[in-house]
Amino acid sequence: MKITIAGTGYVGLVTGVCLSEVGHHITCFDVNKQTISLLNSGESPIYEPGLENLIRNNKEAGRLHFTSNPEKAYAEADCIFIAVGTPENEDGSANLLSIENVALSISKYVHKDITIVTKSTVPVGTNEWIGRIIQERIPKEYRVTVVSNPEFLREGSAIYDTFNGDRIVIGSDDREAGKRIEKIYEPFNIPIIHTDIRSAEMIKYASNGFLAAKISFINEVANLCEKTGANVEKVAEGMGYDKRIGNQFLRAGIGFGGSCFPKDTKALQHLAAQYDYDFKILQAIIDVNNVQKNWLYEKAKQHFGSLNGKKAAVLGLAFKPNTDDIREAPSLELIQNLLLDEANVTVYDPIAMSNVGKIYGSKLQYAESVKEAIENADVTFIVTEWKEIKEFPLTEMRNGMLSPVIFDGRNCYSLEDARRLNVKYFSIGRMAINEFE
Repeated sequence: MKITIAGTGYVGLVTGVCLSEVGHHITCFDVNKQTISLLNSGESPIYEPGLENLIRNNKEAGRLHFTSNPEKAYAEADCIFIAVGTPENEDGSANLLSIENVALSISKYVHKDITIVTKSTVPVGTNEWIGRIIQERIPKEYRVTVVSNPEFLREGSAIYDTFNGDRIVIGSDDREAGKRIEKIYEPFNIPIIHTDIRSAEMIKYASNGFLAAKISFINEVANLCEKTGANVEKVAEGMGYDKRIGNQFLRAGIGFGGSCFPKDTKALQHLAAQYDYDFKILQAIIDVNNVQKNWLYEKAKQHFGSLNGKKAAVLGLAFKPNTDDIREAPSLELIQNLLLDEANVTVYDPIAMSNVGKIYGSKLQYAESVKEAIENADVTFIVTEWKEIKEFPLTEMRNGMLSPVIFDGRNCYSLEDARRLNVKYFSIGRMAINEFE
C-alpha cells in the first residue's frame, strides 16, 4: 500500500518514521513548507531522542518522503493516516478545524477507494463525520472506509513506545478495513485489539483520564502525608506491589502537563456534558491538578513571606524530561507568579529554554548549566527531573546558593542528605527539613 501521513507534528512524524523503519514506503505531508524543508534536510522540527537518525536513515533508503504538495500526498495513496492536532477550545472541547481541513483536502485529490486512519485524539463520533465529509465529495463509485487508531505515545520515549507498545487499537465498523490496518502493523509484533469505531475513540480518552486520575490521587495522598508525617514514597511503594494497582503513575509531584492529559481530561468532560452526564471524577482530577501545579510557589510564599528581590533559580522547564514541550508545564505558572512578586528569576533546562524564551524574553535570566543557575540564589525550585538535575550533587547545590533553600517538586534528593548537609528542603509528600542544625 501507498501510505500517507497527514501532519508532521509529534504523533504524525513519529508514526511515519517508525512505519518506514519497518519497511513501509511513507509520504509525510504538512501544509507548513518550512517544516517540510527542514525534514527534507534531515532535521527534525521536534525534539525526540533518536528521531533524527531514523529520519535520515529512512530517507537515504528511499522509504521516507516529505512534501507540502497535497496532490502528491493524497492522489495515489491507498491509506491516509490523519495525525493533526486537536487543541483545546476555550470551553474545553476539542478543536477539529485541522481535522476538517485535512478531510476536505483529501476529498479534492482522491479518486479511488481509500482507507482513512485517524490517529489524532478525537471525540466519539468524529471518525464517522470524517467519512461523511470525504464520501459526500468524491465520485460515488469510490468508497471511503474510516478506521480509528489512537496513539499511546509518551513524549521522550515515543520511538520506544511505537516498537514496544502494550497494544495497538484498531476501531472500525468495516472488517476488511480493520484487517488492512492490522497488516500494516504486523512487523511490530504487538497485541492488536479490534473494536467498533466509537469504542476505539473512547479508549484513548478513557486511558488518559485514568492515568491522570492516578497522578491526582497520589498527589492528594502526598498532601495528606505532609500533614500526618507519613512518607508518600513509602506509601506509593507499598501500594504499587498490589498488582491490581501497579506502580506506574504513582510518583507524587507538582501535577501533570503536556499536550495530552490536561487537554484530554477537559475534552472528555465536555463530551460527557454533551450527553448530559456529570462526570464527577474528571472535575476532581482537573481541580486537584490545578492546585498541585502551584504547590512550589505557595510553599515558598509561606516560607519567605515575600519573594520580592529574591534570586530564584528554576531548574527544568519542560513538562517532563526528554522533551522540549512546555505546553501546560508547571514551570510556566511558577515563573509567572515569581515575576509578579518581582523576584529575579534565572532558569535552566537542557532543551526547552528557547521555547520559554519566546514567551518571557528578557524578563528572565537564562543559565547554561545547573551550576550557573543556582549561583548566589536565595531559593531553588526543581520542576523537571532531567537526569543532570536529579544527579546534581546536593553538596554543590548548598555551596553554590546564597542560602540553601530548595523546593523540590520531583523529590530528587533524600531527606537524610538534606538534613546532614543543613539544607532547608521542601519536597512533595515528605517531611520538611526546615531548620539549619
